[in-house]
Amino acid sequence: MRTQIRKYFAKLVGDDSAGEHTIGFAAQDDVMITEGDPALASLAGATLSRLTCLALIVAKPGLPFSDFLIARSGLDEQEILPQDTETRTFLHDIPIIRREEIGPDLAFRIAALLGSRKGIVVEGLGIVAAGALTVEQAYINWCSVFHSTYIKYLQDLLENGFKISGEEEAFEHFRQKSLPPLSMEGLVFQAGPMTERQVILEEMARVGRYTVQQRLVDSFFGNISCVSEGRIYISQTASSLDELAGCIDPVPFENSSTVAITASSELVAHRAIFLTTGCRTILHGHPRFAVIMSMLCSEKATCHVTNCWRDCEKVRFIGTTPVVAGEIGAGGIAKKVPPVIAATGSAIVYGHGIFCIGMTDFRQAFQAMIDIENRCREEYFTLIDRKKTGTDR
Repeated sequence: MRTQIRKYFAKLVGDDSAGEHTIGFAAQDDVMITEGDPALASLAGATLSRLTCLALIVAKPGLPFSDFLIARSGLDEQEILPQDTETRTFLHDIPIIRREEIGPDLAFRIAALLGSRKGIVVEGLGIVAAGALTVEQAYINWCSVFHSTYIKYLQDLLENGFKISGEEEAFEHFRQKSLPPLSMEGLVFQAGPMTERQVILEEMARVGRYTVQQRLVDSFFGNISCVSEGRIYISQTASSLDELAGCIDPVPFENSSTVAITASSELVAHRAIFLTTGCRTILHGHPRFAVIMSMLCSEKATCHVTNCWRDCEKVRFIGTTPVVAGEIGAGGIAKKVPPVIAATGSAIVYGHGIFCIGMTDFRQAFQAMIDIENRCREEYFTLIDRKKTGTDR
């Protein structure tokens, strides 16, 4: 158990999600195990003792976005309501505890909220997330809340600008210091087309690691596939893209096997994309700025569509990349993405992420994802600068 705790502790620190001295873990083995900052670990243990789950993380994000969201909200608001697909699918909403509400019964209050949610935000303290059966689940849920609050805050800035003291200075520090450049430098790809099973599995695992290292996905989100000799090799559902060894399913293209039960929930979409485009590889990630920009629409004030993420029939564009709406899994994505992705080799799904294809191998798909995310970063900061100077009207 301690090995698992230290593994996910290192992941949080390694990708700059949280600082080394602002993380507390607790896990229930034969006895309660705690690790990390003494005060946070103690709170994690006290909270976990009131729950029926196995693990819990209390960690303060390296970015203050979740605290800013609380500070910007009305005093009667009890939760944060991000609009991205992951929140809608996995989190629903994110309960909050304000700084002035923190007291000696904090562990009890957190446990009560976690009884019906996977993660919450405690102002000034950080994100708290539980794992029902494993330490990994607690880590996944923490990262999911981090991803959602990150996107929600930056999206809110586009709509409402800076509102509270210190916010603009923190944002500029984030802009200058917290966004590593995205590039293909130093990345090695297997030339395609790939036909040998072992070569495909090894390359998919390597490209999956690249996707995580470049921060093109958070948590366990995203998926990857390669087609060869009548089979779709696809990452399993809920698998981490940086740990794909043993987590890739070879699925008959015509879907004649029950092995697809464990395959990614996006298998139907991948199959439709292969059929429509004739490509050999597909990479699906959730780069944060692409997700943010996909939800920006100039027609919202006059549009009568209520559930934009699902029901919008229009194809919008970010640069030359089409943006479409649609449900994940076997829903709308499998219908909306294939018709538009063939022309440009990539497509963005509203609030969800990017699909990119490679006609022979993964290099083309990976380059496209980096290019799109870089474009979305540039457009986002251009819009922020215009809002600051009052030239966004």
